[in-house]
Formats: sequence, structure tokens, C-alpha cells
Amino acid sequence: MSSSSYSNPPCAACKFLRRKCLPGCVFAPYFPPEEPQKFANVHKIFGASNVSKLLNEIQPHQREDAVNSLAYEADARMKDPVYGCVGAISVLQRQLLRLQKELDATNRHLMKYANNGMNQVVPAGGSFGHNSVLPVSYSYPWNNYNNSGDSPEGDGDGDGSMD
Repeated sequence: MSSSSYSNPPCAACKFLRRKCLPGCVFAPYFPPEEPQKFANVHKIFGASNVSKLLNEIQPHQREDAVNSLAYEADARMKDPVYGCVGAISVLQRQLLRLQKELDATNRHLMKYANNGMNQVVPAGGSFGHNSVLPVSYSYPWNNYNNSGDSPEGDGDGDGSMD
């Protein structure tokens, strides 16, 4: 048997570039043979020579993060050649803004309901005790329909519990 039968398979980069994968290959730790598409995308967008130069110029402890960033951007560029990952970031920022506005509106409604309930149920002395904002006996407006016992939810006492 030849010594090549005991060697490791070439990394995805060397296999893609059809060259022998040497022991000091800069691509081998980051482009394993079982992930050929990862290197193919990075190569198509950035070029093997540029990636090799980049990996040789940065510190070894930064290389994995750099390759992950390159792979992410390459995948994003394959899906959206114009905007790449910036397009995805923009979509997520708009979604975050929309959800933040929705959360703010929901919190305003909750405070409105909480303030209405506090005006109706104020314990003697005007203090709720235990540093709580809402009184212990506060009845949530969305649980009011349970008081009749008609609802299949809860046990009919309005506290939402099953006991």
C-alpha cells in the first residue's frame, strides 16, 4: 500500500482547486472536505487567492471568525447579489423596529388597564405593600369573562387557575 492511502482527504478548498492538500494548508482547518459548497461560494465571491492572503495576514485566533464571516457574506451574496448580508440586516432592523413599536403599544395598553384597575381597587392606607405596582387583588380585564364559570378555561373564580 502506498503512503497516500493513509493520508487525510484533501480539504474542500484543495479539492475544489484540484491541488494537493499539504500539511500546512491554510484552508484545511476552515474548509473541511464534507463542506465543499462553503468553499465554492467563498471562492466564487472573493477568490481563493484573496482568501488565502487574508488568512495569512490575520492572527491565527481570528481566522475562524474571518472564515465564518466570509462564508456568511458569500452565501448572502449568492442569494442577493446586490445587497448581500446588508439586505438581510436591513430586513431584520425593520422587523425589530416594528416589533418594538408593537411592544410599546402593548405596554401602553397594559398600563392603561392597570391604571384603571388601580383606581377601582385601592387597599386601605393607599399602599399596596411588598413594593408591588399592582394590588394583589387586581382582577385582569381579560379574565373578567371567567367570573361566570361559563368559560372552559379555569375554574370560574376569575384568577385563571384550575384549582
